[in-house]
Amino acid sequence: MADIIDELLKRSVPLIDRELKRLLPKDNSSLSRAMRYSIFAGGKRFRPILAIESALCCGGEIKDVISAACAIEMIHTFTLIHDDLPAMDDSDLRRGRPTCHKVFGEDIAVLAGDALNTLAFFVIAQNVKTAKVANVTADLSAALLKVVYGQVMDLEAEGKKISFKKLENIHLHKTSALIEASAKIGAVLANAGDRQVKAMTQYARHMGLAFQIADDILDAVSSVKALGKPARADEKLKKATYPAVLGVPGAEKLAHDHLKKAIAEIAFFGKRGESLKALAEFAVRRRS
Repeated sequence: MADIIDELLKRSVPLIDRELKRLLPKDNSSLSRAMRYSIFAGGKRFRPILAIESALCCGGEIKDVISAACAIEMIHTFTLIHDDLPAMDDSDLRRGRPTCHKVFGEDIAVLAGDALNTLAFFVIAQNVKTAKVANVTADLSAALLKVVYGQVMDLEAEGKKISFKKLENIHLHKTSALIEASAKIGAVLANAGDRQVKAMTQYARHMGLAFQIADDILDAVSSVKALGKPARADEKLKKATYPAVLGVPGAEKLAHDHLKKAIAEIAFFGKRGESLKALAEFAVRRRS
């Protein structure tokens, strides 16, 4: 798995970063600097890589999906900027650096997030093949709306004892939705058939839940140095998390159950699905 992930990172991250540099504004305004600061803060590019690998698995080419993949990363970064705000999780660190609002102020951080959100859809309109623009826009906007609803549910659950079903529903929205959209958009842009698109979507849904469970576990047991952001923040904010509901051993078992289901969904792709399998394993076994 490690070798495949290393190869994916070496191949895809430079391409994604180069395209992001092309697409982002280059002026020296505080808004543009805040956008670039957050985009180039050292993220793993997990979602755009997923979109690219989904497309390749379905017979597409990187050139057909790279701009849409970058739009997804813009949306993801927008959600992180707003998630870190004092009105939300009030976080001072993200990826080992001060958060956007700590560097540029809350006002510019809010606007930088807004600008990245808007720019993402402009990028799709300008760079995705005309026949696919409506599909990609619909999938991404639907995912983003779910993320917003998920954030609301997450905030409203703070300090409350909630059921496992409600916890899962929060993260089907807040985390899994954008991961699902990444895989589905990659497949759609590769002109995949209905069976392939459905398999990618279900694969990514299980992986998204596994990703969130792993994130909750890392917050509970890891350190600030390893995470690059405050550790035990969920506990301090009295967040509804999988370790809080199931305990750490129960959460670990559930993450691996979702991993197995994700891998099963893409089994019919055979060797073409090896990189997607590695991404799913990485989502569960990562250390930051």
